Amino acid sequence: MSSREADFDCAQRMDAAAYVLDAVEGLEPYREHLSICTTCQAEVAKLQLVVDRLPTTVPPAAAPQALLERVLATVRSEAELLRAAGSLADQPPSRPHRARSHRLSRAGARVAFAACVAVAAAIVINSGSSVRERVTPARVAASIPGAHVSLHQIDGRANLVVSGMPQAPLGKIYEVWLSRASGSLQPTDALFSVTSRGNGSVDVPASLHGVKEVMVTSEPLGGSSRPTSPPLIRIVLHA
Repeated sequence: MSSREADFDCAQRMDAAAYVLDAVEGLEPYREHLSICTTCQAEVAKLQLVVDRLPTTVPPAAAPQALLERVLATVRSEAELLRAAGSLADQPPSRPHRARSHRLSRAGARVAFAACVAVAAAIVINSGSSVRERVTPARVAASIPGAHVSLHQIDGRANLVVSGMPQAPLGKIYEVWLSRASGSLQPTDALFSVTSRGNGSVDVPASLHGVKEVMVTSEPLGGSSRPTSPPLIRIVLHA
């Protein structure tokens, strides 16, 4: 199997829904996986857009903590079930009289899982918490028209979501930088690529306290300690 085929068939994309709900087991390992897997990046970006839009499309409703925990537990168990099924979930049964459960295709399982995710997301967002998300649009270089980028901040965490972004040149990768009020420019280990459709996302690992701008440049694989190209993306946090 080629690396591209392996990437397309990545079983860990089943964890994307749990990740956007902050319910994934093994958060750091999955973040590391996201930095190199464009399939999972696309899945996270797609689901994140749904989660981000829910506050404006679903009437607010408080949910009991016990219900929230039950739904998240279901999300985790569904992810484990689909991961365990692997590629065999796509194959039809060898005998027509086998149990109905064996006839569930991966497509059907994903639809059911997506419905579960939607319910869970609605509960998480409207659970009566005082935590609010701040979304800051980015300024994208004129050389890449059609790209849309935003920074999502919630509960002290930040996630960069991009769409319509061209893939980095061969031997290059996108790197996130932080510009602080002191004028210093700080590199981060947030490196990311995008899918063939230009979608991707990456967590900003450092605290944004005192940060004036979040920037993205195209750098050699592995990242740079200093920018080697002009910023393609700029997100102004403090004027």
